[in-house]
Amino acid sequence: WRVMANLSWLPLLAADLLNDPVRVEATPQATTVERITQQIIFVEQQRKRALLSELFADPKWTRALIFTRTKHGADRVSEYLRAGGVEAVAIHGNKSQAQREKALAAFKKGEVRALVATDIAARGIDVDSVTHVVNFELPNVPEAYVHRIGRTARAGASGIAVSFCAEEERKLLRDIQKLTRQTIPSFDRRNDKVLAGLDAAIQAAAPKLKPVPSAPQGKPRGEGERNRQPHRNRGGGGGGRPGQGAGKPHGEGRDQRPHTPRSPYNPLAGETAPTGPAADKLPRRRRGGGGGGGGGRTSGE
Repeated sequence: WRVMANLSWLPLLAADLLNDPVRVEATPQATTVERITQQIIFVEQQRKRALLSELFADPKWTRALIFTRTKHGADRVSEYLRAGGVEAVAIHGNKSQAQREKALAAFKKGEVRALVATDIAARGIDVDSVTHVVNFELPNVPEAYVHRIGRTARAGASGIAVSFCAEEERKLLRDIQKLTRQTIPSFDRRNDKVLAGLDAAIQAAAPKLKPVPSAPQGKPRGEGERNRQPHRNRGGGGGGRPGQGAGKPHGEGRDQRPHTPRSPYNPLAGETAPTGPAADKLPRRRRGGGGGGGGGRTSGE
């Protein structure tokens, strides 16, 4: 068992016994295809759609597969491209099977230039002639980047993979470059006035387009999706804690009789409990006290 515990001798044994062997090794999962030209474009989140529409001005963009993170995002991107004059369809889990098959058939025939899909819906896409892959949003899992760009450069062809990176996606980009062990060439299109003008023109031509949701930012303390109710003292009295807002005035929602001090009476001295208006002046009995309570004293004690 000591010999089997150390298997470093196996390659040496194979070299002694085999004559001119052929070695077959699977490609690591994090390896990208060498024929794919990768690019990173830094751009604001709200300018990504305008940048994508500008890229389709190149006639070489004949068949592009665009990846988004959400299903609603895929619909917004496809609607924006159509408003800018680019034939585009979306495919995701909310589409029926017939709609997905129709969109994929149109993409294969070249009737549409852009197919916008999510990662889950794109698993069944098998098209050899994809010229470009666009990561409209970087994936949360670095391995998904390798699978995405692997949809191009098939059957010995070359391809181009373009990824948009907003400021809040910098960490995702670092994870991808660490996994693939390479530095992807990048270009900066932030604060680009051309993209701002193009986005304004498309928005004016199609006013029904849904705006791009802004990136999630840290919320100040005390803010959230639901408004917190002001603190109220138990019993509805007083003005509440400082900074929490005023509580209900004394007696609100109850009998509006003014509060009067109550005078105690002594039942051990032979006094009887008063009745009528005087009963309002009686002190409240403590829980567990009195003759009938578990820990109360009897009159003989």
